[in-house]
Amino acid sequence: MLKKNATKEDFKMLTKKKPEKSLLLRLQQKAGRGRTGRITVRHQGGGEKKLYRMVDFGQEKINIKAKVASLEYDPYRSAFIMLLEYEDGEKRYRLAPQNLKIGDSVICQDKADLKPGNRLKLKNIPVGTTVYNIEIIPGQGGKLARGAGAAASVLAHEGKYAQIEMPSTEVRQIPQECFATCGMLSRPEHIYMKIGKAGRSRHQGRRPTVRGSAMIPADHPHGGGEGKAPIGLKHPKTPWGKPALGVKTRKRRWTDKYIIQRRRKE
Repeated sequence: MLKKNATKEDFKMLTKKKPEKSLLLRLQQKAGRGRTGRITVRHQGGGEKKLYRMVDFGQEKINIKAKVASLEYDPYRSAFIMLLEYEDGEKRYRLAPQNLKIGDSVICQDKADLKPGNRLKLKNIPVGTTVYNIEIIPGQGGKLARGAGAAASVLAHEGKYAQIEMPSTEVRQIPQECFATCGMLSRPEHIYMKIGKAGRSRHQGRRPTVRGSAMIPADHPHGGGEGKAPIGLKHPKTPWGKPALGVKTRKRRWTDKYIIQRRRKE
């Protein structure tokens, strides 16, 4: 039973069928624990049992037309997925774009029609076209703009790179040989969903989150004090006493040479 402030989605557009059995995989539940059994990622665990759908983010099936057999819900991602039946008989899952219907045909080619679901190279996509599931390195598969309602925009073509405006408003360069799918991802209303109650969040695999200021000093650097006391520190810290904000955590060398414009902060 949902509370008054919770929202419930209408899934009438989805196909009422069981998922394709050959494309299902059962993932081991780790509950945020590492090899030693200790919690390495907090606030994860529990949730409903679910099967992973093997979604094709790349373009192994090139120049082969496919027909949309069904539109389905995926418990592991926010956007809907579509089951494609290729002309050679093979079936695969892909991310479903908005306004795609069952029975429509899609294709992955270097150059194809600019309609939702078709996948082609960035060099053949005109300026102003919305795209999703964008590659960063040619042949590696889509990495960017894969969430519900996500859509990037092609701004320009300059030499070996195309300038793409990401959903975050960041503008970055991506090689022209990379593939992207035309259209906008399905389920854009997902951003307006309200959980409504704690139990529904637990069903999604989220364990409770406790504020550090609500703990005692032995459990967190922010703990202690009378009433709603401030943290008493110049900068916030993690439960283990390390700086929590403004600290680089990336181990590999990083570069921003492909970023033309940072995202606009609202």
